[in-house]
Amino acid sequence: QVQFAESGGGLVQPGGSLRLSCAASGFFLNYYAIGWFRQAPGKEREEVACVSNSGDETNYAESVKGRFTASRDNARNTVSLQMNSLKPEDTAVYYCAANLQRVRCVGAPVYEYGYWGQGTQVTVSP
Repeated sequence: QVQFAESGGGLVQPGGSLRLSCAASGFFLNYYAIGWFRQAPGKEREEVACVSNSGDETNYAESVKGRFTASRDNARNTVSLQMNSLKPEDTAVYYCAANLQRVRCVGAPVYEYGYWGQGTQVTVSP
């Protein structure tokens, strides 16, 4: 079965940190760029980070640049998102997904992504 298993979400105070992880099963991550997305209630899903298949390229949304770091370990078939200096507006369900058409991060549309994880809730609140 092809899937991502996500972990690492939770409740954190503003200014705190969390580390999200996605473990892939049924496919090899090294063929795909991996995107991190989030969706807050009443809002559209937005991409916050992308890491290329080799891990040598990352892109970030302006809202998280300098605070979030995407990385990957292809040998372990996992990707991670380190989130620091969290803000209440970072509250959302976070997902990882594989870009089925690209190995680089080029601002690809959401429909190019597949193998979505189940999502993990991140809540930033005092």
